[in-house]
Amino acid sequence: MSETNHTTLGVTGMTCAACSNRVEKVLNKMDGVKAQVNLTTEKATIDYDPEKTSIEDISEKIENVGYGVLTEKTELDVFRMTCAACSNRIEKVLNKQEGVKLATVNLTTESAAIEYNPGIVDVKDLIDKIKNIGYDAKPKAKAEDKQTYKEKELKNMKKKLIISAVLSAPLLLTMLVHLLGMSIPDIFMNPWFQFALATPVQFIIGWQFYEGAYKNLRNGGANMDVLVALGTSAAYFFSLYEAFKTIGNPEYMPHLYFETSAVLITLILFGKYLETRAKSQTTNALSKLLNLQAKEARVIRDGKELMIPVEEVVVGDHLIVKPGEKIPVDGMVVKGRTSVDESMLTGESIPIEKDSGAKLIGSTINKNGSIEMEATKVGKDTALASIVKVVEEAQGSKAPIQRLADVISGYFVPIVVGIAILTFIIWITLVQPGHLEPALVAAIAVLVIACPCALGLATPTSIMVGTGKAAESGILFKGGEHLEGTHKLEAIVLDKTGTITKGKPEVTDFSGDEETLQLLASAEKGSEHPLAEAIVAYATENSIDFLDVDHFSAIPGHGIEATISGKNILVGNRKLMNDHQIDTTGYEEKLINYETDGKTAMLIAIDGEYRGTVAVADTIKETAPEAIKQLKDLGIEVFMLTGDNERTAKAIAKQVGIDQVIAEVLPEEKAAKVKEIQEQGKKVAMVGDGVNDAPALVIANIGIAIGTGTEVAIEAADVTILGGELLLIPKAIKISHATIRNIRQNLFWAFGYNTAGIPVAAIGLLAPWIAGAAMALSSVSVVTNSLRLKRVKL
Repeated sequence: MSETNHTTLGVTGMTCAACSNRVEKVLNKMDGVKAQVNLTTEKATIDYDPEKTSIEDISEKIENVGYGVLTEKTELDVFRMTCAACSNRIEKVLNKQEGVKLATVNLTTESAAIEYNPGIVDVKDLIDKIKNIGYDAKPKAKAEDKQTYKEKELKNMKKKLIISAVLSAPLLLTMLVHLLGMSIPDIFMNPWFQFALATPVQFIIGWQFYEGAYKNLRNGGANMDVLVALGTSAAYFFSLYEAFKTIGNPEYMPHLYFETSAVLITLILFGKYLETRAKSQTTNALSKLLNLQAKEARVIRDGKELMIPVEEVVVGDHLIVKPGEKIPVDGMVVKGRTSVDESMLTGESIPIEKDSGAKLIGSTINKNGSIEMEATKVGKDTALASIVKVVEEAQGSKAPIQRLADVISGYFVPIVVGIAILTFIIWITLVQPGHLEPALVAAIAVLVIACPCALGLATPTSIMVGTGKAAESGILFKGGEHLEGTHKLEAIVLDKTGTITKGKPEVTDFSGDEETLQLLASAEKGSEHPLAEAIVAYATENSIDFLDVDHFSAIPGHGIEATISGKNILVGNRKLMNDHQIDTTGYEEKLINYETDGKTAMLIAIDGEYRGTVAVADTIKETAPEAIKQLKDLGIEVFMLTGDNERTAKAIAKQVGIDQVIAEVLPEEKAAKVKEIQEQGKKVAMVGDGVNDAPALVIANIGIAIGTGTEVAIEAADVTILGGELLLIPKAIKISHATIRNIRQNLFWAFGYNTAGIPVAAIGLLAPWIAGAAMALSSVSVVTNSLRLKRVKL
């Protein structure tokens, strides 16, 4: 009888005993499973036979009955990866680990993002698993700590490179003797002098390649280290064999390749150094975001003002912020009045006036007034921290276009070793039978030229620079897949209120007596709709006293109904009036005139009788027409979606240049309208405020939230436009196009380099040291090409 495994799973979504009983019953019906489900702790304790079922099957069964299995996410810094084969190997091993739902390893960021079940596996197990296959990992360090580590690593690499270059330089001279017929002192041609210079390079400077190759081969994998170790060792040991032939035979002219092994290692180190230095530039956008954060805060404690590190601020603290200082954390104004420059987060260039009760975003700049504020969000909960998290996750994610490169890289090294062996056999048996030297040189050249580094760097470096460039402009892509998906868009649906318009309507016309206005404003005071706010503001300006409301109800897409002092008040569109049999035929012409002018007109009825009309207009954003024009120039169809009647909607659409209008849409119908456009075979983006448009944002191919950096907007969409600047939408599409074009260039050159390089090396037309230089420069060229995205004009 096989042994049973014991585990505990966190179960989400259970609300009562019936839920826990249902989950327990379903699990116990599985072959080889015995389970107990506790509603209070929200955990399932499970004993199962691993020969009959698996944790994945059990988790799937729980999800199939409508509940969730609790998972956690962690990020690790991963060290010692040298090429795409390394990142693929780690990713494959982690994804096979029981309890791991999804693991993604990024070569460029040198990190792993892992979603796992904490009841089955913990972070220490994952780190141990990575160490067991020859790499190293630690829980993700702070960005500034990682930057310090990178600087130390770069300094160490530079030191190794200098030592290696100094030892290899005399050997390089011997190579030039053969190529150019130069004359140099005889000592340089002495095999034991060359041996003395090459050995430290091979086994001290180059030990990292042996270590990496051993650990990979021991665990059934193969990476760049294997190719380098094989190629340089073949050159070194063949040279050593030739050197021994001179003992007792001083007339023998040895064929030495010590310079090949030493110069190869030096060139590879030089390439890795340049690559690491260039890669550090891809994270500049994140560094800039982190540098926005205030370092200190002036807090009031025990009646005294104290300067403390911003990390020590807690929710509820009262802080003093003086003119010119950064607002330390998110919060609200308690005392004082000022204007705040929020441009670095929202893109709004004009400072925003703030007085008591106004919200404040951490890291923005207090311009001219001293204020007292209360901290409401600190640390990782602030708007800036949310933005940094989105950028980090986007830079660490994989785009679908990377899958092909990943698949090829996984098989690449073993195939190359096979080609090198085949090359050696063909040369020694057919091309120059019995001649070891040319066969060895050709095989070494194949091993060295064919490195998958460039292939592994092609996509992630472009994603990092592209998302960073976008973030600097106020565009947050949630992941590489969304950055890629944006360039495929064919249609964009724009919500009207707050997206095309400013979302702050004003009353332009009112017909009715003072009593009607008083009842209208009192009824609307219970609504949070922007139109209601405009009516309340209009009544306040006209010194109207508000009455108590006995009953209030909003009728989505139609209007409101209220009872005040025994009177029934209805405010809304024609549909609402028709539903209550209220005759408005005599006022149709006035309504049409309002709507033709782009105003939203609402009818007012009291106790079943028409009493007046109120017209409200929401002005369009100044940049909306230009943004729409740019979208059309990009070949994208633009739709406007609104709950307004068709006449009003078309008037607004005409002002901004939109031809296709979807009007009189209820909030719950927005997602269905987006789906209708998708059913025409189009890739559709939905642009909304990220809250009431959430269903439509989710169903769209790409959801774009117009937000101010709040976590609600960021969570709701695939792309978030900080602030309300519509011109950032065409910019987001342009950066997506530029990034995908850049990735394709990188992949073309990476594939092309290997496709052309291997045959050239195999037929003996490429010296190993030239192959090494070409291999190193291929990786550097990919990273350098990616960095060109920083200069893209949006």
